[in-house]
Amino acid sequence: MSPVVTVTTCAPPPVDRGEVFRYAACRRPGAEEERLLDSCLEELGDRLRYAVCFTTVPVTAGGGRLDLGFARVESRDLARWLDGCREALVFAATTGLELDRLISRYSRVSPSRALVFQAVGAERIEALCDTFCAARGAELARSGRGLTRRFSPGYGDLPLSVQREIFQLLDCPRKIGLSLNESLLMTPSKSVTAIAGVTACPGEPGRPGCDICDKLDCQLRR
Repeated sequence: MSPVVTVTTCAPPPVDRGEVFRYAACRRPGAEEERLLDSCLEELGDRLRYAVCFTTVPVTAGGGRLDLGFARVESRDLARWLDGCREALVFAATTGLELDRLISRYSRVSPSRALVFQAVGAERIEALCDTFCAARGAELARSGRGLTRRFSPGYGDLPLSVQREIFQLLDCPRKIGLSLNESLLMTPSKSVTAIAGVTACPGEPGRPGCDICDKLDCQLRR
């Protein structure tokens, strides 16, 4: 029997300007950069669509191998992430196509504006995932359980190819209009798929850390 997939909308908090500038690799924004961000946010307005589809699956782990019900995965990093969890939350989130349209439009006529829209998109999808996970964590806490931090395909040693199984499980195209191409790239691009473990005790979810990633020269490393 296939698990029930739920669709929800989840408006994140106001834009974190510091995070936008971090994603834009602008460490010390001046007045000009601040005005550019203001202009981009004004143009974007309230046209983003914050949609998430999700379900819960059983977890069986051993020797770095995981059986998630919908997929069997070899990933020591994810196994460590889900250590002690008997269930996992699997979700896909998207902010919609509007940012893709703006990035495409301005990449030809204003690269700096396109860069800011890219950074806004990165901040918005992360904020959406944080908001969704916090809400699910709070709901689980009412029954004495908790949620680990989220873990996405392509992170650590979890193969990016797991995207295919997640899309099939969640029926992403039909549920939230999210598609996956042969190169495993998602459309809309400002989208995320992830797995978080359901724990036996309450806890605060957070962002994925950089501790298990070996890309030490990443500009976004925390």
